[in-house]
Amino acid sequence: MNRKYLFILILVSLIDYKSFSQTVGVLKNDTGSYNGYTLLAPVRSTETYLINNCGQVVNQWSSAYTTGASVYLLENGNLLRTCKIANSDISFGGVGGRIELFDWDNNLIWEYNYSSPTFSQHHDVFPLANGNVLMLAVTTMDMDEAIQSGRDPSKLEEGKLYNEQILELEPVGTNQANIVWEWNIKDHLVQDFDASKDNFGIISDNPQLLNINYLIGSSTDANWLHVNSIQYNEELDQIVLSTRHLSEIYIIDHSTTTAEAATDSGGTYGKGGNILYRWGNKEAYDKGSSADRTLFAQHYPHWIPNGLIDAGKIMIYNNGTSSASSSIDIINPPTSSDGFYTYDNNGYLPSVAEWQYIDPNDPTDFFSGIMSSGQRLPNGNTLICDGDSGYFFEIDTNNNKVWEYVNPVTTTEILSQGETPTIGTNIVFRAIRFSEDYSAFTGRDLTPGDPIELNFDINFCNILSVDNYDISNELDLFPNPTSGNISVNSNLIIDKLEVYDLCGKMIKFNENLKTINIQNLASGMYFVKIYSENKIGTKKIIKK
Repeated sequence: MNRKYLFILILVSLIDYKSFSQTVGVLKNDTGSYNGYTLLAPVRSTETYLINNCGQVVNQWSSAYTTGASVYLLENGNLLRTCKIANSDISFGGVGGRIELFDWDNNLIWEYNYSSPTFSQHHDVFPLANGNVLMLAVTTMDMDEAIQSGRDPSKLEEGKLYNEQILELEPVGTNQANIVWEWNIKDHLVQDFDASKDNFGIISDNPQLLNINYLIGSSTDANWLHVNSIQYNEELDQIVLSTRHLSEIYIIDHSTTTAEAATDSGGTYGKGGNILYRWGNKEAYDKGSSADRTLFAQHYPHWIPNGLIDAGKIMIYNNGTSSASSSIDIINPPTSSDGFYTYDNNGYLPSVAEWQYIDPNDPTDFFSGIMSSGQRLPNGNTLICDGDSGYFFEIDTNNNKVWEYVNPVTTTEILSQGETPTIGTNIVFRAIRFSEDYSAFTGRDLTPGDPIELNFDINFCNILSVDNYDISNELDLFPNPTSGNISVNSNLIIDKLEVYDLCGKMIKFNENLKTINIQNLASGMYFVKIYSENKIGTKKIIKK
């Protein structure tokens, strides 16, 4: 064999071997992955990153505060971010207390603190189309108020109880906000413990209310609900909440006035601020037992956006218990008309999720007891954030992993390639991928920089993460070897051709053409990526 080509084959073999040694950053980027930009904010970091599918940073925002939990990239390119500030009186996991808004260029344009000994923002916010922000918070009910509301005094070990609250903020200036709407769970309670106190009634007759004395296990701390997510549906004008400690999700009406939100009437759906729909734990409203539970400490329930597979249904990261596994669940709440949920006398339906992903090889290999998210992508794939290990992976419609990433940012440092994070040190609340045509990117410089990890190596990402040997029969290149033009023999519509050298550097491309000229390239081996309607094929070619 020609020595030059023998050297090239040895080099390819070495690069392929090295790709299997990746420990952080991108571990896999196969042809079936949805190409876009992924937003991540390591929980114990002051940084927020936007990365491409090879893990290269295309934008970065820096704060003086570590992340509270959630971050959002807005359509105009601004970054809405929760922050953690000190609060010795309210200190459970997820407490933030501060919101920041940065522009694309990392300029802080608005900040707002909601933190005191008796209240605090926590976990989540949600940006509305009108520029307002929904904010999740807790306020403190002292012992007297909690008991008057019907709480069993034996379940008040800390002498207080947290009321979950949603505020709609209208940003004012650079550090102020008007509260233009408010909802509180304490206005929608029921109890059957003490007839002399407020909210007394039959639990099973009032599924639209929350039993103030229902607990899973023996926990009696003030943080009895631990709501960890709020998401919004603009078409329905509804909000979905997730309570980790009760393993339920709730949908409420946002169309009410603040006054109506404190009652059981008013708004588009006529029920004021009462629960319109709940799911995950029938035992919580006396319509089942623990055996009927379908959710376990879940996170990030959200409506799948229009235009995607299963649009309008609700996707949930179902964390599971320490003895089980996590799953991604999709439910489709039954309705009589849009936003009006039907109620079966045996509880809210469906009985089980209509779609579920668990690890197909070993379910216990996929488990995160905290945080985490799932996201349906435009090509039908699903992006999953396994939060407690900072591990993101994308599955295709056949449940094959086509993209994998490990967050290299830990509690104390950024890891180098080859180092392995200890579980719990590189946690991430959510990971969200955006399409390349997302409006935030219009007119932006998206030139990729270095990956986050140190001593990085992404050569394998551009070259060998795709299957170069088992290419589709629909694609072929000719002539090969070639001294000039190379053409694609296929009936597919070709969107783009890219030529890469052995170091993964793109050196030539054509758009909307099936032929590309490489006459001016040096003799040797190259790789051609062929793009066709969200599908990518890769072939080796030899330039004579």
